[in-house]
Amino acid sequence: MFIVAAAALVAAMVMMLVRAFAGPTLYDRVLAGNSFGTKTVLLIGVMGFIAGRPDFLDIAILYAILNFASTIAILKFFRYRTLSVAMSGAAADSPQFHERKGDA
Repeated sequence: MFIVAAAALVAAMVMMLVRAFAGPTLYDRVLAGNSFGTKTVLLIGVMGFIAGRPDFLDIAILYAILNFASTIAILKFFRYRTLSVAMSGAAADSPQFHERKGDA
């Protein structure tokens, strides 16, 4: 049964790759990449269960965190064309220097 689940996940991953390369917009491609990463996490978990190695779940959780963070970074980069701009606008990210008392 788990072999069938793993095969279905691989088939879904192939479909996500097709969508990532053929997606008409950038957001379709990013969504396909995120879905591919999610299916990879599921596949790592299923493969760990098939192999009888529950420590694969730690790897899957680490990959899920990496997938989430990279998706947010990619979307932020393509929206602002830089990773240093804050979400509230460009002015919020400009450096502000304040002199401390006693500095001269």
